[in-house]
Amino acid sequence: MQDETIALSYGHGHLTVRMPKGAEPTVIRKQQLPKIGNPKAAVMEALENPIASSPLSQLVKGRNSACILICDITRPVPNHLFLRPMIETMLAGGILRENISVLVATGLHRPNLGEELAELVGDPWVLETVRVENHYARNEEDHIDLGFTPTRATPVKLDKLFVEADLRIATGLVEPHFMAGWSGGRKVIAPGVAHHETIRTFHSARFMEHPLAVQCNLIGNPLHEEQLEIVKLLGEVYALNTVLDEERDLVCVTFGEIIASHAAAVEFVSEATRIGLPRKYCTVVTSSAGYPLDKTYYQTIKGMVTPLDILEPGGTLIMVSECSEGFGSHEFREAQARLVELGPERFLATLTAKSLAEIDEWQTEMQLKPMRVGRIELYTTGLAGADRELTGVTMIADLTNAIASSMERSGNRQVAVIPEGPYVIPQFSA
Repeated sequence: MQDETIALSYGHGHLTVRMPKGAEPTVIRKQQLPKIGNPKAAVMEALENPIASSPLSQLVKGRNSACILICDITRPVPNHLFLRPMIETMLAGGILRENISVLVATGLHRPNLGEELAELVGDPWVLETVRVENHYARNEEDHIDLGFTPTRATPVKLDKLFVEADLRIATGLVEPHFMAGWSGGRKVIAPGVAHHETIRTFHSARFMEHPLAVQCNLIGNPLHEEQLEIVKLLGEVYALNTVLDEERDLVCVTFGEIIASHAAAVEFVSEATRIGLPRKYCTVVTSSAGYPLDKTYYQTIKGMVTPLDILEPGGTLIMVSECSEGFGSHEFREAQARLVELGPERFLATLTAKSLAEIDEWQTEMQLKPMRVGRIELYTTGLAGADRELTGVTMIADLTNAIASSMERSGNRQVAVIPEGPYVIPQFSA
């Protein structure tokens, strides 16, 4: 039985789209994974039974300082579940509270401050007990130079608060990432707490245009390989990784040596996330996964890239994203303005000769990928005026009409609908 209406993740809730008459929708979701009944107990179990390392209660012994990395506000990581037990274990092991820090891995995103920082940390006790700082990629004095990777000569400069800590732990969410294959683990270090030169090297065209720098792929992915080289240069590092379901409930948590614990989380979620489909579609409707990923147009582009494997060339990709915070950084705005002015081919030509990408222009470069395949349309309530023009895509006001128009253009009634956007990877498997 086909649904007449389908709810798409949008902002803090859902946007209901009514299918036009005659549409034959296919709703694409992740496979259901069993929820963890007692998430806090699962976290403690992971900390005491880690992967390829000693338990956290043993790791803290003899350490004078510790630094825990957390993702910034763009990732719905359940920090409230694990920060306090980790810090309490550190305190019990003899590390002084003033020597424990939580560092927000902002990459080149803006800092998370005030009420937003409190929301991100999710536990007032943590803010009252230990130092919580944002990473600032442009502050030269905040970084330590570790040289260059031996593989691709990527400059490696990382936040000294993390580098100098006796015990280093990255935390995050494992989900598909449209360049690095999977988020979490090593990615929270680089680009998470890396210097802008390191980040801009990662995001140069020689990495971004590589055919293996795609979602759900770690084999031969140059970004992933460089991230592993950076971990080797850094030395001893651990990680706590989480996996969430569509309701943002915990379904997996791993802790241990950073590469091994990340690999275990990837293995857990990989099959459930990649959904094989026997056909491509002339009409694909998707979202930016709702809050917090759809806060800006900058982040919205991720949802445009992930379903491309099932979009018929010349088809229409219809995107919904609230963009409650607007467009994104001024650097991203400038890059989009160049795209609109120059067009896709000339814009890409300006990138290929650079060894260092300009800040945030890499997201505009990623938008070129869906533009090469078909028509992109966007429904949003958060962009106005010139910002709508700078998207470089077609703005729509009515989803039902947009779907009907796409069906009429293609002469095809089949419509793919992906309510959770980039957290689901549809793959053409003829």
